[in-house]
Amino acid sequence: MKWTDLKNWATNYWEQLREALLSPKVDDAMLEASLREARAKLPVPVLWLIGKTQSGKTSIIRALTGSEAAQIGDGFRPCTRNSQFYDFPVDAPVIRFLDTRGLGEVAYDPMEDLSYCESQAHVIVAAMKAFDINQSAVLGVLQAIRKRHPEWPVLVVQTNLHELYPEGVQHAQPWPYAQDPLPQAVPADLRRALSAQRDAFKALPGFAPVRWVAVDLTLPHDGFSPPDYGLDALWQAIESVSSLGLRQQLAGAQELHDLYARTAHQQIVGYSLAAAGLGSVPAVDLVAVSAVQAKLLHSLAVMYGQDWDRDTIVEFLGLVGAGIVSSYAMRLVSRAVVKLIPFLGQTAGVLWSASASGASTYALGKAAVYFFMRRKNGLNVDAETVRRIYQEELERGSEILKHRLQVKFE
Repeated sequence: MKWTDLKNWATNYWEQLREALLSPKVDDAMLEASLREARAKLPVPVLWLIGKTQSGKTSIIRALTGSEAAQIGDGFRPCTRNSQFYDFPVDAPVIRFLDTRGLGEVAYDPMEDLSYCESQAHVIVAAMKAFDINQSAVLGVLQAIRKRHPEWPVLVVQTNLHELYPEGVQHAQPWPYAQDPLPQAVPADLRRALSAQRDAFKALPGFAPVRWVAVDLTLPHDGFSPPDYGLDALWQAIESVSSLGLRQQLAGAQELHDLYARTAHQQIVGYSLAAAGLGSVPAVDLVAVSAVQAKLLHSLAVMYGQDWDRDTIVEFLGLVGAGIVSSYAMRLVSRAVVKLIPFLGQTAGVLWSASASGASTYALGKAAVYFFMRRKNGLNVDAETVRRIYQEELERGSEILKHRLQVKFE
């Protein structure tokens, strides 16, 4: 790509964004069609949850996403005859959870779900309660999957640890469940149950690793501290079997403890991935990308209880400044794209377009969070801070998107 091409892209992008915000012409149906197109070009990775009823699958989703159990339950949609899916976030998903229902209660043939998952990046997670030794139904499904795909890693999550604690006992600290054999710090009954489950799965076919994680994901009123015991180990295990960088996309930086900030981060990443999908062809559809960005900014305004009218839009655009978009082209070429390009040629243009569309969406969203948060609290918005945030988040957005784009274009 020539510098003149990059500069023209930046100029056209800014004009399209202003047009999309100040004179919106894209209706909801057209926007939804754009989002579907984006998901087709950059498929949402599937985290395939396998386990018996009440094995802790919903608790795992809640812990990974930070979403309430009630919201998760309302978000499931039928997918195949025996499974359902849950996109998170719903409008612009970062991840899709595929949940097999009723293992051990109804006959289940995993081949239909295998067909659904095979073309998408995925992680297989088997959930089982620690005290439930009879996991033959789960083992049978995993055997069928690994016979067909011996290269697929499996993550087994042992849940509800506290149900085998002696009365009055709390969680062992530090978390000891990565040791083999399990140490004496683990209560005897729990130790025997966990070991029996692990022994039963040693003969699982395939050569990819089988990772084990023990967690106790409870609610605050259950009386166990911390309620997300083992969550960090669960994230580490997911990252070890996947190159998608899901933790950074779903949980954000460690400082995102505020509910608003975490929810906003997940929305921003989801829409950034959608924009990257739309930009994953050399001839970028800037109208569609700008429509996605406009929808993101409107969603963030609603989240922070702010009016997103013409006056507010003009104020935000003035603070962001058109000049920073032009400077993005040089920064992206000199840093992010160099890291992503596996070889020169058309692939470079595809990666540049996708990364430019996605990272600019991410930076806009992060700048908007600062803007809306300051307005919500009745504080002045500093133009220099808005622009600094935008510039810094371009780098971070490129880094977050890199994982997904590398998987797409490898």
